[in-house]
Amino acid sequence: MQAPAAMPPDLRAQLVAGSQALQNGDYPAAETAFRHALKIDPNSTEVLNTLGIALARQGKEKEAIGFYDRALKLKPGDPVTTRNLGVAYFRAQQYTKALPLLKSFAATTPNFQSLDLTGLALYALERNREAADYLERASQMDPRDLTTLDMLGKAYYRAKEYDRVSDVFRRIMAVDPNSAAAHTMLGMAYDQKGREDEAEAEYQAAEKVDPAYMGVHSGLGIIYWKKGKFDQAAAQFRAELKHYPNDPVSNYLSGEILRKQDKPAEAVPYLEAAIAANTRYPEALFELGKCRVLLNQPRDALAPLQKAISLKPDYTEAHYVLGSALRKLGRTAEAAKEQRIAEQIQVRAQAEGVKRLGAETLQ
Repeated sequence: MQAPAAMPPDLRAQLVAGSQALQNGDYPAAETAFRHALKIDPNSTEVLNTLGIALARQGKEKEAIGFYDRALKLKPGDPVTTRNLGVAYFRAQQYTKALPLLKSFAATTPNFQSLDLTGLALYALERNREAADYLERASQMDPRDLTTLDMLGKAYYRAKEYDRVSDVFRRIMAVDPNSAAAHTMLGMAYDQKGREDEAEAEYQAAEKVDPAYMGVHSGLGIIYWKKGKFDQAAAQFRAELKHYPNDPVSNYLSGEILRKQDKPAEAVPYLEAAIAANTRYPEALFELGKCRVLLNQPRDALAPLQKAISLKPDYTEAHYVLGSALRKLGRTAEAAKEQRIAEQIQVRAQAEGVKRLGAETLQ
């Protein structure tokens, strides 16, 4: 951008008007001023960033991303643009794209926001151990932030570090024992112990405190799903997706329920949304491949099934369904190979089960 002394008066006027509108919360007026400024100086990273901010504050994240991306191409590595673009991708729930930018933001500016957002992006991508590290650091900076404590507890839970889940629960209870976070954490604890009725009651209590709290509806949906109450589960997953439309778990389980109800075509968009949010989600990839086979689209089934197997090599069902897709395509030798692999995995699993049973009997 030009030095202030050489800045054209009309550009300066638009920047001043846009900045004042931002400060006053008049974001449409700010957008208008910054768009005029961009016509005068289309290569200004400052204008591109402030226009992105005005758009983001109106909920126009996708448009904001386009302007931040332009700014970063003009000035690669710029920390302000990196932060803005990472946050915009996060708010658009494009976690795979957000993560490297947020990690860079956290490395250069390790404050609560950068650490918290990086941890949340990792959690959304089910990289739970890494997520817990960032969320723990964020929580140390703001020990009374219940949302961060809740997500930290969930990350430890998914990582199966149950002692740390208990510690986080104690910290939540010390802040507010009647919070949605406390009830959600109790629901998770009861669910982990197989006490599904008590888990259901805790999630319902959390829902009464805050119906929009992240994970309340998906947690309750999982309880109903485990109980075989698929219609009730699907309703809860839809409620979660109303607030968090790219939640990978709610999308995946919505898709699985629809596939089990013989509605594979309706399942596909949910499964694609789950994979868009988390590209390394083997169960969602498997379900998408299975739906494609059921829809007589075996060629389209190959890529998701092969990726599911690459992420989870002993995925017996994925090998079977991949074999079915290959057989439909006339690739009988490859299909037979997948069938043999699936059978070998089953034999190994049975042998390991017998071995464990024998060891338990000797104890």
